[in-house]
Amino acid sequence: MNVPRQTGEIFELLSKGQFICSNSSDSRISKLCEILDDPENFETLYEYFYSINFILQKGDEYYHFSRKDESKADLERKLEAACKWIDIIDFFKTFDNAFASGYSFSPAKIAVEISVQAVLKNKADGLKGILKMDEKTPYHEVANKIVESLCKDGFAEIENEILKSYKVLSSFKYLEELIDNINIPEEVQHEIPE
Repeated sequence: MNVPRQTGEIFELLSKGQFICSNSSDSRISKLCEILDDPENFETLYEYFYSINFILQKGDEYYHFSRKDESKADLERKLEAACKWIDIIDFFKTFDNAFASGYSFSPAKIAVEISVQAVLKNKADGLKGILKMDEKTPYHEVANKIVESLCKDGFAEIENEILKSYKVLSSFKYLEELIDNINIPEEVQHEIPE
């Protein structure tokens, strides 16, 4: 099996739960995405990583790992993280419905919108508990913490250090797909509290 010379670098990123996104400003990451976009490389690397219990997944302009065998604790951790991300996406879609891959934003603008939108303020208050913040935490700190979470988990990156602006990466589609795939049967919809 002839794997690309960047295989170690790809493994290092993906095994840490990160994404390789086509719209990353980091030229190293976008180059890795180009390597994975080659169908022959993808197939070779899929087989290679599968042999060591990782499944190379291709999304819409991004790549990530999943595991072949997951323990109950891993599944519970993933479910908890998914619930957190559902609330965060709800917050961002309330902030701006156009919030998606390629969107540019700043924590300062988010903090301003929290102060003028009552619905957004309520959602920010709800996120304080999820993000383990005191209920008296100022909204600019809440905005910074949410953006920090987005970046840490590979869904956004800093676009301009001076202006403190960020860009949503194509991996954000992973979260949107997660939510789109939630199916609640009609017979149990009335049982879910609003």
